[in-house]
Amino acid sequence: MQKKRINEQLQKKIIKDAFHHLKNDEVMCYLIKNLASKLDWTNRYNDDYALSISNLIIEQQISFRAAITIKKRFQNLVKNLDYNQILNLENDKIQKIGLSFRKVEYIKNTYMFFLKNSVKFENLSNDEAINELTKIKGIGEWTAQMFLIFNFFRQDIFSKKDLALLNSIKKNYSIQDLTSKRLDYLIKKWKPFNSIASLLLWESVEKGIFFEKKAKNQKKII
Repeated sequence: MQKKRINEQLQKKIIKDAFHHLKNDEVMCYLIKNLASKLDWTNRYNDDYALSISNLIIEQQISFRAAITIKKRFQNLVKNLDYNQILNLENDKIQKIGLSFRKVEYIKNTYMFFLKNSVKFENLSNDEAINELTKIKGIGEWTAQMFLIFNFFRQDIFSKKDLALLNSIKKNYSIQDLTSKRLDYLIKKWKPFNSIASLLLWESVEKGIFFEKKAKNQKKII
């Protein structure tokens, strides 16, 4: 409980500093005004790293609502079980909650990794932590990045492979062709608070709130 309170204090300070920096971006300023009160950076935090990553695996390539349902089923399934007991669960039993065979395999790989390894992620850089996590079969860069954002509150991570983020940028910045050059420009502009910019962009999609230019001849944002 104490650890969670410390994390909440940390994320509040980072968000405050991030808002001060990001408000110089017209789009971000708008999103901050309309969505700041709705942001919850701690909603995916879990001090059980294997469970946290398993939840991220569940989220891959399915809708937000479906993910919520399946995550609840999984948590009920593994409640009060130790890692060995979870690994000994029949794959079919786990699949019945709505998971593919492949995702069950990836989840078990994750539990096996944390059963056999003790990694102090707090002492690793983003790149080092991602390199360590992607050693787990089934864990890609996106999953590792989300783990760092929501479990360790790393403030400057942007996932270029997150379709929701890319679509939110296209909508909010009125960009049809989001080239690598344009994306890199924004990432550099938001630095060192890309994680908080991402939170705002995700919330924009979730709430259906997007920035719109009011003046026809308004200067291009990027």
